[in-house]
Amino acid sequence: MRTLSLLSLLLLGVADAALAAEMTVHPVQLADEKAVFATVESRNVVPARARIGGTIVELAVREGDAVKQGQMIAVVSDPKLLLQIQSLDAQIQGAQSRLAQSQLDLSRAQTLAHTGAGSQATFDAAATAARVAQSSLNSLQSQRDVAREQLAEAAVLAPSDGRVLNVPVINGSVVMPGDAVASVAERDYQLRLSVPERHAHLVHTGDTVRIDGEEFGQTAPSFGKISLIYPQIQDGRVHVDATAAGMGDYFVGERIRVWVSAGSRSSFVIPQGFVITRFGVDYVHLRAAQDRVIDIPIQRGQAVPRPEMSDGLEILSGLSDGDVLVTP
Repeated sequence: MRTLSLLSLLLLGVADAALAAEMTVHPVQLADEKAVFATVESRNVVPARARIGGTIVELAVREGDAVKQGQMIAVVSDPKLLLQIQSLDAQIQGAQSRLAQSQLDLSRAQTLAHTGAGSQATFDAAATAARVAQSSLNSLQSQRDVAREQLAEAAVLAPSDGRVLNVPVINGSVVMPGDAVASVAERDYQLRLSVPERHAHLVHTGDTVRIDGEEFGQTAPSFGKISLIYPQIQDGRVHVDATAAGMGDYFVGERIRVWVSAGSRSSFVIPQGFVITRFGVDYVHLRAAQDRVIDIPIQRGQAVPRPEMSDGLEILSGLSDGDVLVTP
């Protein structure tokens, strides 16, 4: 009976080993990461400008508000526009009366010219007067349309989707055409890194940058890509732009810590789940000859999260190229 129990345990152990996850280790190029500070910035900060001059009579946003493109931000009032439209309406009525009278005179001159009772010169003068009256009416109507369009431009609209960063005016402020009523930052945020110049030649466009997951309220780290390297050194530093997904609603100008590549070295990286610790010594299960599983001691290094391995761990010694690891 005891022999049967031992045999059952051995069979279960073989089944567990067959079902265990395996990994063949190979050396990889591991980046020597350097921690730098990055600033969250909007790719574009666009001012919402007043199109007409006047006084702010309605302010619909404040700092931090989210806006959509075309949303009303403020209303500018210019009483002179209403007076101008009223004046043009009165002038248009007078022009319409003059046009009606000139058309009546033209009709009479045309009748007299056909019957021979009137001269051709009188007919030509009446026709010219009618054309001048029509042109004058058209000009006044165009001026009124311009005034109405200016009145319609009293609303200051958001130039793009984003968040309002700054509102330098209040109700009652006087603005001129082109004055900025608010600054809107697009939601397409990016990271502006400041890299020491001694590492500038080691940073390349497309390199991966690692961001603390805690910076984004996440447990796992986030990763981004370097999109632009500025070709000028200022105060011993090179400015680099990087893009990262899922940055959320962060403060523009917020500083966060990121890691950039400052060279590379060959090393082994495995998931932390393959490592077991007994009495202060780290081991891994290694598949040996004849499908035997043995424990070998290793020396662990620092955690090196990677896009394809978020729980990556560098192994300093104990592994060789081609070793097959088995999960505990």
